[in-house]
Amino acid sequence: MNSAHIANAFTLAAMQILQSMNSHKLYFWTSHHQFYIADSLSPMRTDSEIFWTNEASADKLAVEEGVLGVGTECYGDVKGDLIVLEMEPEENDFEAYDHVVEGSLYLKSGILKVTPCISNEFALQLFLRPTTYRIRVYSSNLTSVVGDSGDDYYRVRLWPATYSDRKVLKR
Repeated sequence: MNSAHIANAFTLAAMQILQSMNSHKLYFWTSHHQFYIADSLSPMRTDSEIFWTNEASADKLAVEEGVLGVGTECYGDVKGDLIVLEMEPEENDFEAYDHVVEGSLYLKSGILKVTPCISNEFALQLFLRPTTYRIRVYSSNLTSVVGDSGDDYYRVRLWPATYSDRKVLKR
């Protein structure tokens, strides 16, 4: 094995370690068909008139200063994962998902919290570089939900990016 092969193997191993450090499982109970991704300094105005508008509800993503509300199909268990990326994912084939939406969040404090609705306890807390992040939520298995339970799943990806408005990539 030459030095180029060793360097490539080392780079691949380092990337896998970094990705595993930035990969987090989500599993928690929430209410009101929503959970929050927020800056720890957010005033959490989730009851404001501009948060869960009709458009935000249809888009399954509410936006307010320092907080995004993610709409879920289940009223209860949230299953998913969250990965912090260095750049926008190259994936643009959304066939495997029922809904894909993204929005921006300015992380002033450098502390990101994933919080269930009507809870003071966070399900996940991450220490990240203070900057603006683009957050994409891939929702799948939404039709599996009957009543308050199902196999709906939420993939959350975030990366540093300039601020831009909410955008539905697949409805």
